Amino acid sequence: MRKSDAATVRRDGDALVFSGTLTRDAVASLWKPAVAALDGARRLDLSAVDLVDSAGLALLAELSERAGGAVLQGSPAGLSDLRNAYRLAPGLGFAARDQ
Repeated sequence: MRKSDAATVRRDGDALVFSGTLTRDAVASLWKPAVAALDGARRLDLSAVDLVDSAGLALLAELSERAGGAVLQGSPAGLSDLRNAYRLAPGLGFAARDQ
């Protein structure tokens, strides 16, 4: 992994700010600091994230739910396709199925 790809999370005001790649390899190290900083967060800022895989999406969905539906900012590669594949709404909650 290149140094620029290393995933990080930090608190900035009402946002959890992520950077790097949110992939399976990064999720385990991001979980504890993200949960510790979550209280009062209203936004998940993904502006500095390059790529999200299914493990990263699972992390973001869980954090969003725990935060009461945090707003996502940014659209890194993989996010839109994964949201569609798992039928998730923009806030990462389950979307109603079309009938």
